Amino acid sequence: MKNEGKKETEQTKKTEKIKITPKNINENESESEKQSFEVDRRSVYRCVQCGTCRSVCPVFDVVGWESANTRGRMLIIKSLLEGRPPSEDVLSSLASCTTCGICASKCPAGANPPEVVEAARAQLVKCGITTDAQKNLKSAIITYGNSFGETRDRKHWLSGTERSKLPEKSDYVYFVGCFDSYRYPEFAKKTFDILQRFGVTLLPDEHCCASPLLRTGFREDAEKVMQHNLEQIRKVGAHTIITSCAGCYTTLKNNYPEELKVISLPEFLAEHLEKLNLKKFDLTVTYHDPCHLGRHNKVYDVPRKVIQSICTLKEMKNIKENARCCGGGGGVRTGYPDISLELARNRLKDVPEGVDYIVTSCPLCVRNLRDAGGNIEVIDIVELVAMAIE
Repeated sequence: MKNEGKKETEQTKKTEKIKITPKNINENESESEKQSFEVDRRSVYRCVQCGTCRSVCPVFDVVGWESANTRGRMLIIKSLLEGRPPSEDVLSSLASCTTCGICASKCPAGANPPEVVEAARAQLVKCGITTDAQKNLKSAIITYGNSFGETRDRKHWLSGTERSKLPEKSDYVYFVGCFDSYRYPEFAKKTFDILQRFGVTLLPDEHCCASPLLRTGFREDAEKVMQHNLEQIRKVGAHTIITSCAGCYTTLKNNYPEELKVISLPEFLAEHLEKLNLKKFDLTVTYHDPCHLGRHNKVYDVPRKVIQSICTLKEMKNIKENARCCGGGGGVRTGYPDISLELARNRLKDVPEGVDYIVTSCPLCVRNLRDAGGNIEVIDIVELVAMAIE
C-alpha cells in the first residue's frame, strides 16, 4: 500500500501542523450540539472502498498519506457520521482536496466525492472548525467583495469614459470574476473588448461569485454574496451570463437560480466564430482542461474548436475527463500552496514537445501553471483570440 511508504515531504508536515480556529460557537450549546455532524449518508455509503480513486487522486500522488486520497476522506467522513468528533487531522484531510472531480469520473459505484467533501466542510464550519486560511478568505470576500481583499474598484481596468458609457440594461452580462478583475485585468479588458461588440455589459457592482465560500464550507455567507449578485443581474435585466473563469462558471451555472442562462467564454466565442473573422497563425499549442469547466460541466470540445480555428492543437498526455488538476481549486492554492504548486508541476509533465503555448480557459489555472515554472508560456484562450483579431 502506498501509505505504508508515505512520503516525508514538506507538504505533508505542513498539512499535519495546520492551525485550526474554532469560531461562531454558542457557549450555551451542549458539547453534542457543538459537534453535530451530518451529510447525505447515501452519498457516503455509496463509496464501496474499492480504491479505484487512489490511483488518480492528484493530492494523494503528492502527499502519499491514505487520509489525503478520496477513499481515505470518505472513510473519515463516515467515521464523523458515526460519532467521531472533528479534529485537526480531519480538517487537514478534507481541506486539502482540490474537488477536481477525477475520482467521481472514475468511481465504479457512482459516488460523487467532491460533493460529499464540500458538504463535510460545511459541517465543520457549522461546528466552528476552520483553518486560518479559510477564515481569511471568507473575511476578504465578506469585507471587500473579492477573494484578494482588494480595495480598488472592480472596474479599475476600464477608463472613466468607458465606465460612463456602459449600458445600464442588457440581455447579456459579462461576469468578470475576482481573478481577472484584480490579477489579470488585461484578460478582462480583452474579453470585454470582444463581448461589447455583441451588446454585452457589466454589472454595476459585481462581487465575488461565492465559489471560494462554497468550496470551503461557508454556505450561509455564500448565500448572501450570491443574493447581492442576483440583485445586480436583475437590475440590469440580463437573462444570460457570460464568464471566462471556470470557477465562476460552475458556481453561476449550478448554484445560482436556474432561471439564468450561464455560458462560458469559449462557448460564446465558438457560437460567434464567423462574426469574429479570426486570422490563422502558424502556431502549435496545447490545451489544459480546467476541472470546473471540463469534468464538472463537460465543456471539452468548444475550447478546442476555438483554438483550431486559429492554429494547430497538439493534445496533452491526459485530456478531457482524464486531465490532471492544476492544483489551484478547492481552496488548496490558498491553504496548501506547496501541494498546489507540486500538482501544477505534475500537470506540466503532460505537455507535449514542440508547442508554442499552453492554452487554458481559467485564470486560476493560468496562475498556478505559470507559478509552477515551466519553460512554455501559459496563456488564456482570450489572449489567443485577441491575437487573431488584431
